[in-house]
Amino acid sequence: MACTYMGLVHKEIDSDYGVSFPDLPGCITAGRTLEEAREMAAEALALHLEGLAEDGDAIPAPSSADAILSHPDAGDAMALIVVEALPARTAVAVSA
Repeated sequence: MACTYMGLVHKEIDSDYGVSFPDLPGCITAGRTLEEAREMAAEALALHLEGLAEDGDAIPAPSSADAILSHPDAGDAMALIVVEALPARTAVAVSA
């Protein structure tokens, strides 16, 4: 089952595009371009979900766009991206 999460894109002068997932603390990545950041975000998301599943941890259900945009980390975000990922080797059970 694929999971679709929203990530916040952060960009400061002289930095890469950073992506964080408020639903998944610690799941962050970056890319030199916005497209590279999106690709890296999909990879980071898949690895993070796979790690949670392998550890037997609950995988949170994705939040709505409104919830993501009201997250404290959203204040300095420049964009919201939607990323779909499926862990490569692990079945994922999403908790509601």
